[in-house]
Amino acid sequence: MKPLEGITVLEFSTMITASFAAMMMAEQGARVIKVEPIEVGDPMRYIGSSKGGIAALFANCNRGKRSIRVNIKEASGQALIQELVSEVDVFIHNFRPGVMDKLNLGSEAMRAINPKLVYTAISGFGKEGPLGTAPAYDPIIQAHAGLTATQGKADVPAFFRTLICDKITAYTACQAVTSALFYRERTGEGQHIDLSMLDAGLFFIFPDGFQNHTLLDEDATTEPLLIDLLYELTPTKDGAVTISAGNQDMQMRSLIAIGMEHLLADDRFNSFEKLVTNLEEFQSLVAEQYLQYTTDEVIAMLKKADVPCARCLTKDEVLAQEQLAANDSTEVIEHPLMGNMRVIKAPPRFGGERLRPSRPSPDHGEHTQEVLAEFNVSAERISALTTDGVIK
Repeated sequence: MKPLEGITVLEFSTMITASFAAMMMAEQGARVIKVEPIEVGDPMRYIGSSKGGIAALFANCNRGKRSIRVNIKEASGQALIQELVSEVDVFIHNFRPGVMDKLNLGSEAMRAINPKLVYTAISGFGKEGPLGTAPAYDPIIQAHAGLTATQGKADVPAFFRTLICDKITAYTACQAVTSALFYRERTGEGQHIDLSMLDAGLFFIFPDGFQNHTLLDEDATTEPLLIDLLYELTPTKDGAVTISAGNQDMQMRSLIAIGMEHLLADDRFNSFEKLVTNLEEFQSLVAEQYLQYTTDEVIAMLKKADVPCARCLTKDEVLAQEQLAANDSTEVIEHPLMGNMRVIKAPPRFGGERLRPSRPSPDHGEHTQEVLAEFNVSAERISALTTDGVIK
């Protein structure tokens, strides 16, 4: 039995945040029903590499779900959703603040119908404030939440080249929902959850990225960030390696490994504190030595000295590494429209076992009639709603 079996999730979303959160719940056993616009559906369906009319990005964020097409702009569509909500545990969306209220599907209305409902509203910047109704995309949130400032060097900002704020918001939403479900188990009460991408992004980057903005008293010392010490590529004769020698003992072993132990007696570098103070000069001297060796030679010397290091793998090498096989991390499934596709399994092990991937991502509106029938909507009404253009 998967942990969330018996939980029903009604998802309204475009793009990543709510979709990815609901997908994680589906992987853990929840029945997830994705309510899509009747015209073209979630725009994520059409972005990037695709087959059978479904994009890989959509498939990666929406497996385990069923899709229904409902025109929630029409009163009859809203009424249909209101009926379904009485049997739903979780309602999740990522529309701008106020949109769901205008559609008569806001938190107060839904929780009046079902007081045990966990209603989760994801926004870009929050419900209020000068940016409350501003459009939010991952690069915009990276800029506002300090991720570009943290990635950049010498005050030149840089992006994480992945939808990191979208995905960390999804993880945060999933954790908040399951926490609220646990609260409901103990109290019988539902919950309203507000979550902004801005808050999730800042909370995520703050512990290490904002170390020097945490202590506010004047006598607090300011030191280089850990990320500035660890996140550098070291060029070799034929490539580069990453080395995480994060304390004095590791630095000593790494210098001995490459024949630079004389730097240990140099007054500029003979303590970890001095090394940090003169870091650029130290790195320049050591960098010249690493250029004398190939990547394989550097890896072998450092591993022999028990210094954490790694070759930066290509994407093909990542997927081919033996450790993923040992972890049972990937699986190939067959999608009825997309053919064979690789999936990454949900990371947690429950009872020591990896959860098997759930059903493939749905076609647009693939399950409308099936799902409505499960909610005891009569065949005659389904037919009438279809004729009226409310569902499809």
